[in-house]
Amino acid sequence: MAALYACTKCHQRFPFEALSQGQQLCKECRIAHPVVKCTYCRTEYQQESKTNTICKKCAQNVQLYGTPKPCQYCNIIAAFIGNKCQRCTNSEKKYGPPYSCEQCKQQCAFDRKDDRKKVDGKLLCWLCTLSYKRVLQKTKEQRKHLSSSSRTSHQEKEQYSRLSGGHYNSQKTLSTSSIQNEIPKKKSKFESITTNGDSFSPDLALDSPGTDHFVIIAQLKEEVATLKKMLHQKDQMILEKEKKITELKADFQYQESQMRAKMNQMEKTHKDVTEQLQAKNRELLKQAAALSKSKKTEKSGAITSP
Repeated sequence: MAALYACTKCHQRFPFEALSQGQQLCKECRIAHPVVKCTYCRTEYQQESKTNTICKKCAQNVQLYGTPKPCQYCNIIAAFIGNKCQRCTNSEKKYGPPYSCEQCKQQCAFDRKDDRKKVDGKLLCWLCTLSYKRVLQKTKEQRKHLSSSSRTSHQEKEQYSRLSGGHYNSQKTLSTSSIQNEIPKKKSKFESITTNGDSFSPDLALDSPGTDHFVIIAQLKEEVATLKKMLHQKDQMILEKEKKITELKADFQYQESQMRAKMNQMEKTHKDVTEQLQAKNRELLKQAAALSKSKKTEKSGAITSP
């Protein structure tokens, strides 16, 4: 009986070939927990749920420092402390100031000499390096597939030649000419194969590994996808700013209403105090008039009494 191995997520046992190479996940867990890119730092991680869109490290940083800002170099929204993300900060300390990326033209490519050998000597930023490596990997797999297909076709031709060797020379000549006539047809059909919607030339892919059209088209697709993600991030930033502006407006209106209420109360209090003082003043005037009248009466009585 073949040995069974446990899935690292659900812990059920499966044949080794049924598990993924890196994470050792079964098919169901690969579907339920796909590998996605973090919304903030753009690194790949195992998604726990559909609502979980950031990696664990960024989630911890959000709790500690709040929502990050775009990095001043790579423009990735991962600057939790200051204006630079941790990746660019570490790269700047190790490799010096950044250069312009040959792919995206942003000032965020650090001269990692060892990594440049893996991307045909190009000076690329981190995101463009990942994209370029994926393109090279796809191209390598397609070349391998083409090579295996070519060997299979060559073996079929040899078998056909051996089978046709026992017939008459005329039949052999006819068979050879048929094969020769058939080769260009197969080649033309093969050249029309499309990979991911792009025209792909096997001769070009095999003869010019660094500059073939497929690599350029794939790079452009990756660049468009990156720009779309950047646009989405910008939209999110605008929405956040609009939300903040709305909150500030609401707070301002609340403060203004509180100030108006306070001013109205002060005005009412002032009016009440003024009315009280005026009433008291009138009362005092009455008292003064009464005293003055009584004094006049006393004086006139004193004069008439002798």
